[in-house]
Amino acid sequence: MSLFQRQIIATLFLCCCAFAARGETLRLVTDAWAPYVYEDNGQAAGLDYEITREVLQRLGVTLDLQFLPWKRCLLALEQGHADGILDIFHLPEREASMLFVEEPLSEVELVLFYARNRPYPYESLEDLRELVIGISPGYWYNDETFRTSTLFRREEAPTHEANLGKLIRHRVDLVVNDRRAGLYLGAQLGLQGQIDYNRKAVGHDRMYLALRHDPKLARLAVSFAVELRRFKREPAYAQLQLRYASPERLKP
Repeated sequence: MSLFQRQIIATLFLCCCAFAARGETLRLVTDAWAPYVYEDNGQAAGLDYEITREVLQRLGVTLDLQFLPWKRCLLALEQGHADGILDIFHLPEREASMLFVEEPLSEVELVLFYARNRPYPYESLEDLRELVIGISPGYWYNDETFRTSTLFRREEAPTHEANLGKLIRHRVDLVVNDRRAGLYLGAQLGLQGQIDYNRKAVGHDRMYLALRHDPKLARLAVSFAVELRRFKREPAYAQLQLRYASPERLKP
């Protein structure tokens, strides 16, 4: 590594330490999406919440997290009422209004859930012809062919819970959701015996922490990414992933 590169890294490190030294509070907003981030008896919980809290604690930053509907999360960041959004997909068109921390928080596997008493096997888009698929408003589905297909009809629901409710009542044929999130929600609602999912994924994506465009927050983003990569190499991170690997491991 050249002297110039070492000087740049040292400068960034000092800037990040300066943010932490003042005992700053980072105001984040998010929409509940268990088991990644959700409320448990009025307290924030979830895999990505715990990861974010741990990394910020190491940087000397206090986390202030508020739960809002997804569209209000985007509006809060746009209007400067929040410093960032916890758990958001990285889209090129979002880069103009927010800064994405380089290291992702979680990997997402989008699958199609079905009612066990009315299964719809999925291997290709043609299998979805003329079906009604439940989606969540404001959410991004990264597979372009699925996102733009005209073979099936999309129907929004106000919440993920509502989507699964419509599924077991046959008001929609399938519901698209992250595999881990859908299984967790189904367990919380007592629907394990009534729903299942097609093993072929619709797509894969990653969730990130995104911050407002601000020099101070830009320095924090660099520091956060470095510390997150370090945390991912530790046994504590592996144990955290294991605990959230299946609904059975989590307390109701």
